Amino acid sequence: MAFVPVALLQTYSEVPMFVVRFLVRRLLQGALIVFLVSALIFTLLRVVPGDPVRLMAGGMAPEALIEKIALEMGLRDPIYQQFGRYIGGVAQGDLGQSFVRPANGAAVGGASFDDNTRAARAEVWDLIAQTAPMTLQLALLAMVFALIVAIPIGVAGGLRPGKWPDRLALYLSSVFISLPNFWLGIVLALLLSVKLNLLPAIGYNGFAYTILPALVLSVEIAPFIIRTLTVSVANVMGQNFIDIAAVRGLTRNQIIFRHALKNSAIPLLNLLGVQFSMLLGGVLVIEFIFDYPGLGRLTINAVMQRDFPLIQGIAIVTAAAFVLINIVVDLCATAIDPRLDY
Repeated sequence: MAFVPVALLQTYSEVPMFVVRFLVRRLLQGALIVFLVSALIFTLLRVVPGDPVRLMAGGMAPEALIEKIALEMGLRDPIYQQFGRYIGGVAQGDLGQSFVRPANGAAVGGASFDDNTRAARAEVWDLIAQTAPMTLQLALLAMVFALIVAIPIGVAGGLRPGKWPDRLALYLSSVFISLPNFWLGIVLALLLSVKLNLLPAIGYNGFAYTILPALVLSVEIAPFIIRTLTVSVANVMGQNFIDIAAVRGLTRNQIIFRHALKNSAIPLLNLLGVQFSMLLGGVLVIEFIFDYPGLGRLTINAVMQRDFPLIQGIAIVTAAAFVLINIVVDLCATAIDPRLDY
């Protein structure tokens, strides 16, 4: 039987325990964050002016009918009682029902309905489940486009600090970050869709409809990736172990791929986690411009209709996604560099 050192056995046994402790701690922190986000959104929605019951019943509905509907739905109870009922449902996986969206045609939504059909209101989970994959597809494609452009530029700039690749990375980052996404979306739609007829722009009828809004989003996040890679690679290439690797006989390509890029991957990974989380929750303008049926457009319509349960559900799901993405990023960073302590 092969001899296994005790220290090695202890190392292998400690890894799963570290992961378990890490997950338990971060999940508890994430649950607290989601709770605070839900409490904040729930309270703000109920203190701002405007009555969602008026939108549900119609502008010409008598006050008696409005009060009757509000009392039946518990909207006249104290806020802490409403929140208690709501968070109890969330704990059981129930995000409630939309105030104004009927179950039939919920994906297109937007139509209010009268008091006789309130039992057929769409489930918030269903509305989010229908639109979240679309936003996820858009965010992933935007991230791929951004990485394709940013990685070569950022690495080249980091390998030649002060030279023209570094200046090019800086200039491109400055130009990209200065372009308003709504303006760029309109310009690209006019150029690539209207003038050149290369890509569809409005709505969704297949994967091709995701390309144009993804291009706009990629221009928005590429500058951060470029600057992060440029600074990280330049910093790593200036470390002592890079000189030692050269003395050991490693070629420049081996030094770059084995050491520089690996050590630069951790700040890039952290940035990608933040940027991807922001993409999932921050595509409002782009989806609205391109009429893209994702969470962004759903959120805008929910805010305009004062659809409390839908707004709250989107906020909770987005906050939970942000927490989970950051947990995965931290685990991946620890796998790359076990010295990191989260």
